[in-house]
Amino acid sequence: MKAVRIHKHGGPEVLRWEDVIDPSYGDNEVLVEIKAAAMNHLDIWVRSGLPGVPFPVIMGSDGSGVVAEVGANVENWQIGDEVIIQPGTYCGECDRCKTGQENYCSQYGILGESEDGTQCELIAVHSNNLARKPSHLTFEEAAAFPLVFLTAHAMLIRRAGIQSGETVLILGGASGVGSAAIQIAKLFDCIIIAVAGDERKLELCRELGVDHLISYREESIYQRVKEITSGAGADIVFEHVGHATWADSLRSLALGGRLVTCGATTGPKVEVDLRHLFSKQQSIMGSTMGGVSGFHEIVQWMAERKVRPVVDKVFPMTKIQEAHRYLEENQQAGKIVLRPE
Repeated sequence: MKAVRIHKHGGPEVLRWEDVIDPSYGDNEVLVEIKAAAMNHLDIWVRSGLPGVPFPVIMGSDGSGVVAEVGANVENWQIGDEVIIQPGTYCGECDRCKTGQENYCSQYGILGESEDGTQCELIAVHSNNLARKPSHLTFEEAAAFPLVFLTAHAMLIRRAGIQSGETVLILGGASGVGSAAIQIAKLFDCIIIAVAGDERKLELCRELGVDHLISYREESIYQRVKEITSGAGADIVFEHVGHATWADSLRSLALGGRLVTCGATTGPKVEVDLRHLFSKQQSIMGSTMGGVSGFHEIVQWMAERKVRPVVDKVFPMTKIQEAHRYLEENQQAGKIVLRPE
């Protein structure tokens, strides 16, 4: 088969679309023919220098496709089933896994980071890592939502404890994880303030139903949040940008507010004034991915059309270097999807 692999860290030039031995599958695994795979900022981090990557590694965390073969012990899947891949891997036996906190498992990994991923023609995954593709979604749409929606679900529901009617500030609203957060916050009837950088991205936020928009190139995020909330601030700040927006994000928090973060696309080094943190009784929380039950809840939302994937552009996997440059230049509004053509 063909796959997108890296053999070392570096720029887009280290990405290769190359021949790889077809994967074998175990008794509890399913072999999936990949029809589409999506990109995430994680791909850039893995490629450019994330520690612990097992070289050579097949890139990609998100994927959709068709079941090609099933292991001897697999009963819930048949050849020809259209499926979506849940990108987290875990032991399934520890206390965390047994209580639905798989992303806290000591053996937790992510496809395309800790092991071979989805940007290939064939992948073997445990049968528990699959969900049935909602029939109205294309393969490209189905590949576009697992990691970002699972991340946003865990951030807002499990970590921040989102409540109906709260004010939620979402940084990078037109990104994959930002557009997912907007839709989840709408399910809770929250007042949503979204930040984006150009008119195309602001328009996507409008289409998703945001109540207030902030163009960070033209306005102060902190000052606009204070104006919108009459000085109260946001109950939840959904942060994944990092250094560039951190100060504004903290200043935008309400008394007792919660800031939850899953990323640092503009840099990981930030400052916190502890006096403000404890005097205003605020919380700062980190979050990575989410539990399997959250993934299945999101798939159900998709099936019921309560939320939808947002696809920006589709590249063939042969153009993987071009796709990485597009993502690094922050051109996308929604998700970048790859096809193994």
